Amino acid sequence: QVQLVESGGGLVQAGGSLRLSCAASGRTFSRYAMGWFRRAPGKEREFVARISRDTTVTYYADSLKGRFTISRNNAENLVYLQMNSLKPEDTAVYYCAAGIYSGRADDYDYWGQGTQVTVSS
Repeated sequence: QVQLVESGGGLVQAGGSLRLSCAASGRTFSRYAMGWFRRAPGKEREFVARISRDTTVTYYADSLKGRFTISRNNAENLVYLQMNSLKPEDTAVYYCAAGIYSGRADDYDYWGQGTQVTVSS
């Protein structure tokens, strides 16, 4: 069992940056790939980024490449999402998830409660 708690969301102006954190409980954190997803108002949940169990492989949604960076610290059970050059269309609730290395939400077994990111124009 893994419990996930996101933090770091907030209100930021367009062009600004935020770093989201996701703290995981349990000793099995390093067994899971980690992903970030987001749900914008009135839209479906979408994949943002994922990172392999051993931190060596990452993948991003095409529209976010170059602006977002996912990383993890297995020693501290943390995963991060660094978001730069934020745009109003990045406004969403951001979720971290633990599962297999995939871009499909159904492949993730554990989810956090989400953290709100709002980007003003």
